[in-house]
Amino acid sequence: MNRREKILAGCIGGLIGLGALGFGVRGFIFAPLKKIDRDAAVVRDKLDKLAKDRRAFFDAEDRMKNWALTTFADTVDQASAKSGEMLTKLILKSGLSEDEFTRLPVGPRKLAGGAAQEIGWNVQGDGKLTDVIDLVFALQTSPYLHRIDGLSIKPGDAAGYVRVSFRFLTLVIDSAPEVKRKEIAAKYTLESPERHIYDGIVSRDLLRPYIKRPSPPPVPPTTPGTSPGNIAQNGAKPGVPPGPESFRVVSLSEWMGQPEIHVFDVTARKTARYKAGDALAGGTIVCVDYRPQPMPGNEMLRSDSRVIVKVGAEYFAIERGKTLADKRKLTADQLPSGMAKAK
Repeated sequence: MNRREKILAGCIGGLIGLGALGFGVRGFIFAPLKKIDRDAAVVRDKLDKLAKDRRAFFDAEDRMKNWALTTFADTVDQASAKSGEMLTKLILKSGLSEDEFTRLPVGPRKLAGGAAQEIGWNVQGDGKLTDVIDLVFALQTSPYLHRIDGLSIKPGDAAGYVRVSFRFLTLVIDSAPEVKRKEIAAKYTLESPERHIYDGIVSRDLLRPYIKRPSPPPVPPTTPGTSPGNIAQNGAKPGVPPGPESFRVVSLSEWMGQPEIHVFDVTARKTARYKAGDALAGGTIVCVDYRPQPMPGNEMLRSDSRVIVKVGAEYFAIERGKTLADKRKLTADQLPSGMAKAK
């Protein structure tokens, strides 16, 4: 190998060495930088996820605050009391009689996930169809968080009346965000155009049974000393007290934890209120039984409540909607468990 070849080989070797050294230096310097870049990308992804979670948290908190503002209260007892008070006000505002309606508490029932409890009222009562639609409309358009479930309207016992039953449900949010509640004004009133959409239900009156027009009664011959004013409107003789069939149990509601018995006098068109210990149907009121049971005489129907009266040593039950003449004798196994033990 001559001198020129040695120089050329040395140059080539030097270039190869410089290349190897360059790759080594590059790997030594850039490899940590790549790792830093990867770690930075991971940190950026985590920060983006945290920022997204933070936004979602505040959005959820705002929604929870908005929902909490439409609830009745933060506790079950307060929410039950306020929703019951609203129910009573709307019943009266709709032109219905409070004495004709029962309101039994529903719940509390823990919802799936444990974020809230469902409470409400089981409502049942009689009234004119127009007034009942007013009540349902007022409750349905209430600005408070609620749901109406199991709505049923069927013919009532009296002519021109219907019987409505439904469950008015609301929520109590557990660990709700702190909010400052205030009275919420209803968006609609009973005079709003949205309410008059349902006037067709009233005008058609689909629940009214067909009643054949009776022929005019013959005019009775008059005798001396007889005048229409001497004949009672219900056909009874003046001075004779009405029988038990003239008194109907129309409500067995509970107020302030105490059951109340409301009895309607068909003759006088008045409602009297009774409680445990008062005299009724020839005996003394013992209690109100709220156990769901088959309706006596019609096992396909369900009776939700009845008043129990003690006459002498025997016990009798009068179902809600029945007259005092419909009282039935109870056996020992038909009594509520507490009464059976006491007996």
